[in-house]
Amino acid sequence: MKKFNVGVIGLGNRGSWWVTEMLLELEYVNIVGLCDVYADRIEKIRDQMLEKGFTAPAVQTVQYRELIDAPQVDTVLIFSAWSNHVDAALYAMKAGKPVGMEVGGAYGLEQCWELVRTYQQTQTPFMLLENCCYGEYELMALNMAKRGALGEIVHCDGGYMHDLRDEVARGNETRHYRFNEYLTRNAENYPTHEIGPISKLLHINNGNRFESLVSVSSRSAGLHAYICAHEELKEKYGDLQFKQGDIVNTLIRCADGSTVAIALDTTLPRYYSRNFTVRGTKGMYDENTQSFFFDGEDHSQTEWDWSPEFGNRQRYKEKWQHPIWKHYYEVGVKEQGHGGMDFLVIDAFFEALDQNLPMPIDVYDAACWMAITALSAKSITLGSQPVEFPDFTEGKWQKPQPQPEWKYAF
Repeated sequence: MKKFNVGVIGLGNRGSWWVTEMLLELEYVNIVGLCDVYADRIEKIRDQMLEKGFTAPAVQTVQYRELIDAPQVDTVLIFSAWSNHVDAALYAMKAGKPVGMEVGGAYGLEQCWELVRTYQQTQTPFMLLENCCYGEYELMALNMAKRGALGEIVHCDGGYMHDLRDEVARGNETRHYRFNEYLTRNAENYPTHEIGPISKLLHINNGNRFESLVSVSSRSAGLHAYICAHEELKEKYGDLQFKQGDIVNTLIRCADGSTVAIALDTTLPRYYSRNFTVRGTKGMYDENTQSFFFDGEDHSQTEWDWSPEFGNRQRYKEKWQHPIWKHYYEVGVKEQGHGGMDFLVIDAFFEALDQNLPMPIDVYDAACWMAITALSAKSITLGSQPVEFPDFTEGKWQKPQPQPEWKYAF
């Protein structure tokens, strides 16, 4: 690939990891710009780059527009807080600079429509960097579904189930945006990790679409209880009332009659899971037991032990491994970011740019998936009434387009 002169917006936990652990290792990336609202974050990353023998970025600014406008920058990566993602992406597209944007939910449907309209007007390449679309077993299930092994897909489950109480409660101290998000909003605030792989499997925006959504939220109790159990937090935040419900369940109905259930579960004690589950007429995949079940096969109860090492999915790997992961193992790339899927999603972005290919996770995917946050907030406010899902493709989903012959296409 050619070398891309990249400007990075957002250098918090995720952004700093992307720069120091991934982007600096990619021979086709030249980091020429850094941007964060906190100058000390810029200085820290700049110093780390110098220590590793890299040239200090020419552009170092707290203003994202200044970074995007800089002539040295030809590609923009956005890792900033959720509230800034869309504005920065819109500005980059209008400036004609390809943009890769980290995940997050939308604050309103108009944001999603603006993403779509701006792309249509500018044709500037845009990709949502949803790494879970490139998860090994998400892609293995997708490969099975495409080849008919799971039969007709009827229902999928997913979730973002991750105990984030300490991260959220200490967000003011660590300058993490989730604190204010949980204080002021109640919604399915982080839907794309689960809905991305499910959407690709159900052909959303390409032969199928989401038609309606309903969300139900529990009360908010987990964060308050956690804060009150820690004196240093109780003194500062014990009187605050967080709006974000501890568990938000969302049910989506699709045009082809299939359904999707996703859950946000981040402020109560629990183990990590994305709860990726696929139910078809011939079989199922269940992430939590790390197992496949096929109709007609004998599966004794002992095989479904909840300990991860006892799942049966390794048995099916040779036959059903997705070509993306076959290639990944064959070339011997080391595990980079969440077992490798971070490398795959960023490599897909730059390879699509280099070869002038359609982005595998495009602006219509981004608008559709991010809209879930805004729609769930509306449904909850209306007492958990169903709400209509916009069609960001404006009917184009009804004419499925074949995927290009390319290793990163779904």
